[in-house]
Amino acid sequence: METVMRHQLYQLRSLICLLISITCLMSMAVLQVAGVQAGDDSTWFRRDHGVAPDGVHLPSEFGDGNERLWRLEIPPGISTPCVCGDSVFVTSYIAETKELATIAIDRSTGKQRWKQVAPVTNIEAFHATGSPAASTPACNGSQVFSFFGSCGLLCYDLDGKLLWERPMGPFQDEFGASSSPVLIDDKIVLTEDHDVDSYLIALDQKTGEVVWKTLRPEATRSYSTPVVLNNQGRTEILVAGSLQLTAYDPKDGQKLWWFDGLSRIVDSTPVVVNGEIFVATWTPGGDADSRIRMEPFTMALTTFDKNGDGEVGKEELPEGNAILERFFRIDLNQNQKLDQPEWERHAMVFERAQNVAASIRPGTRGLLPAENLSWSYDRSLPTVPSSIVYDGILYMVKDSGIITSLDAATGELLKQGRAIGRGNYYASIVAGDGKVYLISESGVVTILKAGRDWTILGSSDFQERIMATPVIADGQMLIRTDAALYAFRSPE
Repeated sequence: METVMRHQLYQLRSLICLLISITCLMSMAVLQVAGVQAGDDSTWFRRDHGVAPDGVHLPSEFGDGNERLWRLEIPPGISTPCVCGDSVFVTSYIAETKELATIAIDRSTGKQRWKQVAPVTNIEAFHATGSPAASTPACNGSQVFSFFGSCGLLCYDLDGKLLWERPMGPFQDEFGASSSPVLIDDKIVLTEDHDVDSYLIALDQKTGEVVWKTLRPEATRSYSTPVVLNNQGRTEILVAGSLQLTAYDPKDGQKLWWFDGLSRIVDSTPVVVNGEIFVATWTPGGDADSRIRMEPFTMALTTFDKNGDGEVGKEELPEGNAILERFFRIDLNQNQKLDQPEWERHAMVFERAQNVAASIRPGTRGLLPAENLSWSYDRSLPTVPSSIVYDGILYMVKDSGIITSLDAATGELLKQGRAIGRGNYYASIVAGDGKVYLISESGVVTILKAGRDWTILGSSDFQERIMATPVIADGQMLIRTDAALYAFRSPE
């Protein structure tokens, strides 16, 4: 009898240990998304959707006083800092030597830990205000992934040792590549939408091998970063591209559902709040009163085809013509002529483009019906900066520093005003601790007191060019300029 009781007790203890182990594993699965530790919400671009957790104290100014922890001079670049544990990772580009590199920095001290130069043969074309070091790195806690449109994807360990590389690019796009990689399960996912051969790709994080690759033939150039979406318990990859918002299955890259009605070029990244998707995107020629229109191809031949070869040559278009200004991206085979398929493809893009801010409910399969569009708004839209939803309010900023806030539930216009910093805006908006932060290219930070009737709390002028989005991590705010990386913390 005693032997039986001991055996039963042993079985009970074994069962309890098994249940505890399963519970721990399930907790770790919940706390670790794509191998990233819980609490690390800046391990890839806009993983936190630009909003800090509750209870975090953030600076009200950015001077040389108690708020500033450190300043590290680094080479130029416009990639956003990636924060993973006690490390910060950025990419950089030195034009004089054509050096592209990944840099690791100690987040506590601001000291550089290592720098690894990318194996580049040809530097991609890029916009005059841009940089070939535009994509933000991603980190899963043990590996760092850096993407450059000039050479592809590079994977390092935390000590800077190169683990693998996947050649990609340069692409046919005179503005270069700037979409950033994101992590999901054991994959690294990247969107490359350019003038030709657009695609969404997933690679194995450990080996760099391609898991799947989904072509996006309907997509022309765009620079938005994918978003990991929880759609009622189903994980999806959300991509905002030309004319369309699309959801894909991360297991195999299958196209699941889509929403038609975005601008022809999408620079900003969507925001997801409580299952609702918010987009805000603008490109020249997509407004109803200033739409770029291309006449039917037969009429274009009558107007422009001087040599009668059945195509519209670049030299046949007059100066100032809207098509001539965009000739590179329309001329898909780069033969300096536009044939009928090239002409009609972009005529369709210009016709269907919609500059819009919108709230969209995810779907399940196919084209979303009209009722999935909760609301839309078409004024004072941002070109590059991603917007945020903070305490039920959508904040946007467009060039010249025009701030627009909408009720996130209804789309109602709440307030418009102007930031202290004028000029262009490239850095995305971030918020936390009751504050909203907007940064102009000229380096002026405008700080708002958040609310339906927001007010300007103050501003700080770095007097350095800022293109990268600031990052909030564990109460620390990281701001990257053309010359340096700064770390700030509220003195509380």
